[in-house]
Amino acid sequence: EKHLKRIVSSVNNLTNILNEFLSVGKIEEGKIGLTLTEFNIKKQMEIMIQEMSHSLKQGQQIKYKHIGQELVYLDSSILKNIMMNLISNAIKFSFENSLIEIETLTDDSTVKVEVKDHGIGIPDQDKDHLMERFFRAYNANTIQGTGLGLYIVSKYAERMNGKITYSTEENKGTTFNIIFSKQKPQSHEINTVN
Repeated sequence: EKHLKRIVSSVNNLTNILNEFLSVGKIEEGKIGLTLTEFNIKKQMEIMIQEMSHSLKQGQQIKYKHIGQELVYLDSSILKNIMMNLISNAIKFSFENSLIEIETLTDDSTVKVEVKDHGIGIPDQDKDHLMERFFRAYNANTIQGTGLGLYIVSKYAERMNGKITYSTEENKGTTFNIIFSKQKPQSHEINTVN
């Protein structure tokens, strides 16, 4: 059982690395399409969190809450990519027995997503380079990764006209916020995904 878990973990890591390189290739070639659909953000987030739960370290928990209207009009595939990267990072860079908090909030004009961890945080001298390709903070060198995740998140957020901000303190944690302008579907082009 121990060996099977190790094999599954290695396959998942390799798959994640390949997906990151494919995403970077698409980004740099300008081939990120935008397919806006109406979908239930709360349901999609719950499914993603369930998918990510197998990656949790011992004692880690994810707490999720949604505030506001549940139907949004965004690219669900791009949002999923963004959230999977942020949740994966929160898990990787947090300690055992820690809480990861995720919140989605909609109002009349915006859709906001927030991922907060209580992990290793980002050192002050590394903050300016956080969204660069292949950049890894000095305190993350012993943790597996390619340094592409946040670069991909920033480019995907940009593609959906989102604004990304973060706050962080070393050894206390990091909070990422992305705010998307709410778009209204044209009545003849609504695709609903539940």
